[in-house]
Amino acid sequence: MPNADVLLATFVTQEVVLSSRIEGTQVTLTEVLEYEAQGDLLDESTEKKKDAREVLNYRRALSAGAEKLPERGLSQWLVRGMHEVLMQGVRGRDKGPGQYRSIPVHIGIEGRPIEEARFTACAPEHVPSAMATWEAYALGSAPDPIVQAAIVHAEFEAIHPFADGNGRAGRLIIPLFLVAKGLLMRPNFYISGYLEAHREEYCARLEATSREGDWTGWSAFFLRAVEAQAKENINKVQKILHLYEHYKARIAETTKSAHAVHALDWFFGEPIFRSTDFTQSGIMAPHTASRILKIMREDGMLRILRPGQGRRSAIIVFPEFFNITEGRQIF
Repeated sequence: MPNADVLLATFVTQEVVLSSRIEGTQVTLTEVLEYEAQGDLLDESTEKKKDAREVLNYRRALSAGAEKLPERGLSQWLVRGMHEVLMQGVRGRDKGPGQYRSIPVHIGIEGRPIEEARFTACAPEHVPSAMATWEAYALGSAPDPIVQAAIVHAEFEAIHPFADGNGRAGRLIIPLFLVAKGLLMRPNFYISGYLEAHREEYCARLEATSREGDWTGWSAFFLRAVEAQAKENINKVQKILHLYEHYKARIAETTKSAHAVHALDWFFGEPIFRSTDFTQSGIMAPHTASRILKIMREDGMLRILRPGQGRRSAIIVFPEFFNITEGRQIF
């Protein structure tokens, strides 16, 4: 796939949005990218902005994990490093980012005694040895690497090594594990869409591995998730490629610019952006960028999401690409 990192950049963010939604965040992909485009990533003035910052941390953690994976493999060191990035400056920042928990953890109804919990993780003093065993299994070989991925994810969630952020960290591990086993070139396999759509079964199957030892039920669910999500991902990627090829010819013909393809790559990599971010990107002269922006807005490829006002730049969206990524008509 040409320009995979560019064409799939928003795919990564969509995965992050869906994975975070399983944990209760309410922010949408549009809201995350608009928040990012506005540039003030320390703004936590609303719940949506807090959620958006958590999502962007998740994306940074995945990127950091992919970068370090060839160095140490899917190790405890890698997982702790990703968790530190994941929790940086967001809710849970005071709960030892990157450090194994020193408190007991259980899942149940708030205010009810631990004896009534649906799930109780291992005692904190056992977390280091449990994670050492988990690491040995993750780095080892197994008859089927996708079933192994299912077990790696479920065991991580059962150990619950951190005081917060275990669900997100555990889902980060899945694509990185598949890369480590040579099944993917990049961690571009996104499974959270299926898991979020089947959240109740996902949680119930995970809990059943600890409560009832039902590893077959969990593994079968995970394999169905991989199959269904792979088909959906391939369908989206094919649509993205088709759209890219369509606009590659169209933007060159419309703009008559030698920088047309560079501009197109920008729009695919940043489907929601401030106009000034594009004109000042340095990929071409500002006056050329302004001209291309104007032409592509008039052509209908781009649309103003929020008009500029005073010193505030306009926020622009690439609607066709965005609709493919979302899997539904947003714009």
